[in-house]
Parts: sequence; C-alpha cells; structure tokens
Amino acid sequence: MRLLLRLSCAVAVSGLVAAAVSPARAEYPERAVRLLEPFPPGGAVDLVTRLVAADLAKTLGQPFLVESKPGAGGIIATEAVAKAAPDGYTLLVTTPNHTINAALNPKLPYDTEKDFAPIAVIAEVPEVLVSHVAAPFTNFSGFVDYARAHPGELNYASAGNGTLPHVSMELLLHRLGVKVTHIPYRGAAPAMADLLAGQVQLKMDTYATSAPHIAEGKLRALAIASRMRSPLAPDLPTVAELGVPGYEGILWIGVLAPAATPAPVIAKLAAACDRTVRSPELIERFRRDGIDPGGGTPSSFGVRITAEIAQWRTLVQSVKINAE
Repeated sequence: MRLLLRLSCAVAVSGLVAAAVSPARAEYPERAVRLLEPFPPGGAVDLVTRLVAADLAKTLGQPFLVESKPGAGGIIATEAVAKAAPDGYTLLVTTPNHTINAALNPKLPYDTEKDFAPIAVIAEVPEVLVSHVAAPFTNFSGFVDYARAHPGELNYASAGNGTLPHVSMELLLHRLGVKVTHIPYRGAAPAMADLLAGQVQLKMDTYATSAPHIAEGKLRALAIASRMRSPLAPDLPTVAELGVPGYEGILWIGVLAPAATPAPVIAKLAAACDRTVRSPELIERFRRDGIDPGGGTPSSFGVRITAEIAQWRTLVQSVKINAE
C-alpha cells in the first residue's frame, strides 16, 4: 500500500513538473495564413481579398498571404483547400462560382458543402441589368414587353457558360417567362466591348464595371439585382421591385475553411472578418468601387450556400444549362 502511494505521488509530481516546464499552446494564428483565390489577380475579387487580408493581418497579428490559383473554373483552388489540413492556415476566398459549379458538375473532386466550413461573407457586388442605348426599349418594363412580343430576337452577352452573369440572367428570364438569346464570350471584357458596340443588346454586369459607361450615356441601366436599392444609384429600382419578388443577382465574396477546422478557429476568423467589414475606412474604400461590405455569421453563410446550390440545380434542369 505504501509503495503504491509513493508511486502515485511520484506520478502526480512528475505530471505537475511536466506541465510547468512545457510551453503553453500558442493561440491561433501563430504563423502566416494562406488565402487561396480561384481567380487571376487584378479583378474585384482580388481587390477585396487583398484589402481584407491586410486588415486581418493587423487584427490577428500574422500575415494573411493571398495566392491566386485560377484554372478549371475555380475547381483547382477549391480542391486544394478541401484537401488542406483543417487547421485554419489554408483558406478559400470564393464567390457564387462555388455554388454554380456544384449545380453544373456532378463529378467535382470534393463535396461543395461537406468538405468546407463557412466563415464569412466579406463583400457583395450587386449586378445590374444594362442595355445598349440603341435597344428598342428604355426601361425594365419596356424590355419585358419587347422580349415577350419578340421571343428570341434580343440577345445578351455573358463572360461565358456557367458564369454568374449567365446563370443569373437565365434565372431572371425563367422567372419572367421570356426568351432572350445567350451569346457567351471568353471573359467579361470582350462581352462588354460588344455590348458597347451594339453587337448585343443586354448584359447582366456588376454595377462597379457598368457605372462609368452608364454615366457616360453609353449604356442604360434597367434595374439593379441587389436586395435593396444601392446608395450609389438610389433612383435605380431593384428587379424585385419591378415585379420579380425575391430575385437577387449578387457577386458575393466569402471565406471558407476545410471541414473539421476547429470551431474556436472558425469563430475567431469570423469575428475578425466581421470587424474588418464594419471598418468605416474599408466601407468607404469598397463603396468607391461599387462594392457593399459583407456580414452575417458562419451559419447564415452556410444556409446561403445550400440555398444557392438548390436554386442553381433547379435552374440547370429547367433550362438545360451546361458549362460547355
């Protein structure tokens, strides 16, 4: 009995000594964090990512390194994050491209929902329906009336099959019950060039890109696809106001982590992102480029992803959209 007691005391003391001399577990983050984005540098997503990354670095005390990893419609970067260690040091910055891919491609090398943990929506860029000034209508109702009277005669440009401007326009046409011919381009720039030249009549475009052309009288804004009117264009009605309730066309920009990332890490990143997007300085910088700050919780972001995947899958089946 005495021997057992002495052994127990020895074990207890050695445990206390070990606890005293072992270093405390470092608080996340203790090294640089990688932010992978599935797009080339220089666009709106890259701008937002770098602005937010700089602020997160100040808040959390470690570098947030932005890495552009384009290719395969965003699948390359997304797969890399899905297969990364779930420790909070490799994150994905993505857009509705994430949910559209899930609807268009049933054989993705990852599960769009199960392999990721939502963190935060950091920005939103509303789309706007624009037309060439020579189009045979001057407002949204005129467009709808003309499209109904002349099915398939009008055409619209997009940056390519399966892009957000493509599927959001098809969603609008489906909801309106009208037919407009889709002209896909290899990127947003050539699509905009042909719209400005009058080769196509319509385009669903981000307000940030279209605003200068609208101001110069080269394009006509028919409606904005945000939830509410934009402070940048308070006189421009939303699509929902004009008879399509619940319709949205928003380029959201959000941050995801690999699934199984510890909940405290997700919570810390979400709180830091929320602080960043509420910064008056960042809000002012965003607004200059037609960008709205994000917000919400990881759970609300997850709900949004699930709802969008269902919406796009239904649309793909209804109007036979494909990515080719």
